[in-house]
Amino acid sequence: MKYPIGIQNFKSLRMDGYAYVDKTALIYQLADRGRYYFLSRPRRFGKSLLVSTMAAYFRGQKDLFHGLALEQLEKNWTVYPVIYLDLNTGKYDSEDALFHVLNDFLCKLEDNYGKYPSEVTPELRFKGLIERIAKKHNQRVVILVDEYDKPMLQAISSPELQDHFRNTLKAFYSVLKTQDEYIKFAFLTGVTKFGKVSVFSDLNNLVDISMDARYQGICGITEDELMTYFKTSVQDIADAHGVSFDEAAEKLKKRYDGYHFRQKGVDIYNPFSLLNTFATGELGSYWFESGTPSFLVQLLKRDNYYLPNLTEEEVSGDFLNSVDSVDVSPVPILYQSGYLTIKGYDAEFQSYHLGFPNEEVSEGFTQYLLPYYTNIEKDATPMYIGQFIRDLRKGKPEDFMKRMAVLFADTDYKIVGNAELYFQNAFCLITRLLGFYTEVERTISDGRIDMIAKTKDYIYIFEFKYDKSADAALRQIDEKGYAAPFTTDPRKLYKVGVNFNRQKRCIDDWKIVG
Repeated sequence: MKYPIGIQNFKSLRMDGYAYVDKTALIYQLADRGRYYFLSRPRRFGKSLLVSTMAAYFRGQKDLFHGLALEQLEKNWTVYPVIYLDLNTGKYDSEDALFHVLNDFLCKLEDNYGKYPSEVTPELRFKGLIERIAKKHNQRVVILVDEYDKPMLQAISSPELQDHFRNTLKAFYSVLKTQDEYIKFAFLTGVTKFGKVSVFSDLNNLVDISMDARYQGICGITEDELMTYFKTSVQDIADAHGVSFDEAAEKLKKRYDGYHFRQKGVDIYNPFSLLNTFATGELGSYWFESGTPSFLVQLLKRDNYYLPNLTEEEVSGDFLNSVDSVDVSPVPILYQSGYLTIKGYDAEFQSYHLGFPNEEVSEGFTQYLLPYYTNIEKDATPMYIGQFIRDLRKGKPEDFMKRMAVLFADTDYKIVGNAELYFQNAFCLITRLLGFYTEVERTISDGRIDMIAKTKDYIYIFEFKYDKSADAALRQIDEKGYAAPFTTDPRKLYKVGVNFNRQKRCIDDWKIVG
């Protein structure tokens, strides 16, 4: 089987015989029931391929749909002129950057359809083109925009530049409403929705299908699709790893499944990681390693975000989808970008519980963040965590604590916030990473941090104090009876008392009893 990794053009995919998960019935449904749509999905989830498939459909390229649902559903195959704007191209780091991309797009159309001297702004040129194209072909126009928000995402750390791009795009996209009589269909995609209120404020006929139950599987791969199109691929993974089919399916589900784009929604697999796994035979971190945007760290830094909340967030739908929410919290963009997903829904209060979608994202995001909160070098995180794990497995808590002390030293240039928040955030990342390899229980509340780590041969009970002493921490372990549940456990138990000095921002005292 040929896996379409990185292939975003529907025509080339079909002509070259790559595997294709048939989403064309949903495309027909969109075209049959409405005209103006917006879809938000994380990067590398198939948005560009979806838009390319729409372009082929509206251009009447029936031969490309042989054997697909649309071949039977569509009876007329009317040919429409298609305007396709892809904002993936371009580095949006200056005020002129967006203009250059739009100008290139418009100039190429104007070579074929002309231009009036009065059309001096991008929006006026776009407006004139839509009318002229429709009249020349005697057919209404289809407009497809891929990654509408790319300029604003790249400028997220520069409010002035972002405002400039927002104003430019607001005027540009408003043409979709003013030229309604010449437009058959319009579909816009992006990662985020933060522009929906401002950029699309004049485009109130745009239907957001991002959380629509009917279209939740329009990008990505569902469980049914996995077993329909890739059953032999799952078996190949099972054979390569020496496990049963069901065990291989469970490994894939744990690592790449778990995205939900609405309350009580169907599970969606990350298509990029899944296809790469089938191609290579290895369960890697393909989506995460393909590029984590630095603006996520900038948002966490801006808000002094309390990292333990990442898996505890409970928010309203309006908060997830509102432009205003991004100004006060990184959570909406973390959700829209695919680093958090909907894990539960409270119908009474209409609130969403968020968390990491799967193992790949949880592990990858934690490893990505750790160098920003400690003095670990960016490329050394896996090696450093491996050393922690070996210390625990070998029964060497003293070596473990020495590494911890080094980890929390020299933090002047890190994302620290106040000292207590810094320690809690860094500790949260460390324990989460340890939890991928050992059994870890962690409690963070009221300034008190406990950790219980269990390996095959050892149990470790950690108690952390602020501006007190290691002895005080050990006393609490005994007074609270933290070791009581393990009195009959044959594994060797260590009690570790630790003190964190707020002023020095470091671990300055620890004691071990075993």
